[in-house]
Amino acid sequence: MLGTCVRRCLAVVAPAAIVVILGAAGGGDVPSGLEADPAGWVDLLGPSSAGLDAWTREPIPGGGDLVEDSPWALDRATGLLTATAPGPDREWLRLDQVMLDFALHVEWRVVPDPAVKDPAGGVYVRNSNDAGWWHEARIGDASAGYLVGATYANLLTKPFDLSAEVKEKRVKPAGEWNSYELTVKGRSVTLWINGAVANEWKGCGVPRGYIGLEVERGKVEFRNLKLKAL
Repeated sequence: MLGTCVRRCLAVVAPAAIVVILGAAGGGDVPSGLEADPAGWVDLLGPSSAGLDAWTREPIPGGGDLVEDSPWALDRATGLLTATAPGPDREWLRLDQVMLDFALHVEWRVVPDPAVKDPAGGVYVRNSNDAGWWHEARIGDASAGYLVGATYANLLTKPFDLSAEVKEKRVKPAGEWNSYELTVKGRSVTLWINGAVANEWKGCGVPRGYIGLEVERGKVEFRNLKLKAL
């Protein structure tokens, strides 16, 4: 039942083009795919969704332990998901649906806490079920906002880090909302942040996988999590 709701929703979404603009002609912000074409997106956390019933908590690394009390709390009326780092026993929240090509829109903000100096987490795409292969859009403070992970290439797990390729830091300070949009098609993964593309990567070696969320340090709120099949 958990994956059935998501499959049923996505089955009625006709493939559609997602607007991916590498830069505005005048240097200004460009709209996300959700803003440019709001039709056909599936709400993953709102009142019309299956809520957390469509997601599974998984340990990092796979085979480890989960804390007894879930660090994830969803307000179904508003679609606001709050997550607190579970401590040294890391975990991620995995949507129970294997995805091929898609666009994923998510808005997030770090909850300010003077005791947490380096809040961190991620939005995952095309992960293996145990997160041994993982492709993450890094979230956190102003140093976040890039793609990082470990993909599959030439029969090996190959790490990658695109932080050095980000020309303009777009992540806002703690307490302010950020918008991420990941467009995943073939070997390409594009990360759009707050009006501009931060990374465009053409080295994804995994043709399908899971999407997910993680909070590694601190407390993060997520909202407006929407998915569109391509």
